[in-house]
Amino acid sequence: MRVLWMLIKIIVGLAIAIPLGVLALALTLGLVGTLVGIAILVLKLACVGLLGYGLYRVARLAFGPSKPPPVRELPPVDKYYEAAMRELDSELGPPVR
Repeated sequence: MRVLWMLIKIIVGLAIAIPLGVLALALTLGLVGTLVGIAILVLKLACVGLLGYGLYRVARLAFGPSKPPPVRELPPVDKYYEAAMRELDSELGPPVR
């Protein structure tokens, strides 16, 4: 009788565990498939973006300006600021570095 009771418990346990295992496996495969699909989509978008950036660089090289823009000169030095700094240096001494 004990052996029969033990076999019934095993059968009931397997009757519950096998469908739950199949459900868990299906959910896992669905999730992994979704993630693989998203990864492939992102890879395709990255390739399209890289191709677009390459075309932009080629077009910029072909149709862009041939010489660099001119460098602007620095603004003129303020005479009054320089005089004030010399006066402060004479009173306080040169800056310590």
